[in-house]
Amino acid sequence: MSAPKLLLVEDDTALAELLEYRFESEGYNVRVTPDGEEAMVMAAEETPDLVILDWMIEGVSGIEVCRRLRRDKETAHVPIIMLTAREAEDDRVRGLETGADDYLTKPFSPRELLARVSAVLRRVRPALAGETIEAGDLKLDPVAHRVERRGRQLQIGPTEYRLIKFFMEHPRRVFSRSQLLDAVWGTGSEIEERTVDVHIRRLRKAITIENTRDPIRTVRSAGYALEPV
Repeated sequence: MSAPKLLLVEDDTALAELLEYRFESEGYNVRVTPDGEEAMVMAAEETPDLVILDWMIEGVSGIEVCRRLRRDKETAHVPIIMLTAREAEDDRVRGLETGADDYLTKPFSPRELLARVSAVLRRVRPALAGETIEAGDLKLDPVAHRVERRGRQLQIGPTEYRLIKFFMEHPRRVFSRSQLLDAVWGTGSEIEERTVDVHIRRLRKAITIENTRDPIRTVRSAGYALEPV
């Protein structure tokens, strides 16, 4: 498997150099910038596997970079871990609501950040290694193309399989219909957005078995998210 590509956006030179060294020592391919505008250009030039993003950086703020990356079709699904000296709960919530997958408050140990990056990548890239994906009581085998819930194999069509696989790789994150179209049907698809609703209904029917609740959450005016049980 190729080395995971990290984009590190951090304007503390000493910290950036330390993190670059530690991640490269662990086999990661790391690109570094202290500037928000440059970070977006670099992400557009080569889509990273994960972004480590400081909140307070030069130029465009980290929270705005996060927001723009989430709006761009090419980077909408890239995991983002935010670094910040802000400890208030409201700030953590704001970062996560903007689209960050995880949030680490300074000061922190590089070892903890390494562990969090590894955990996020294991969740979003398991299919590349043929590993089983788990989200709550759902389990997906990407090699056998089999989905189970509470040990019971589910009967799922090919489109619904791609949908649940995508949701399980990005649990709790809300995706709009257009984002789901791009991720599941491919960019440039001429399928109407309302088609997503049809397949979501089919998926819900397939995965909601006896004595279980529907794990697909509808977020009004926003889209859908998987809430693992």
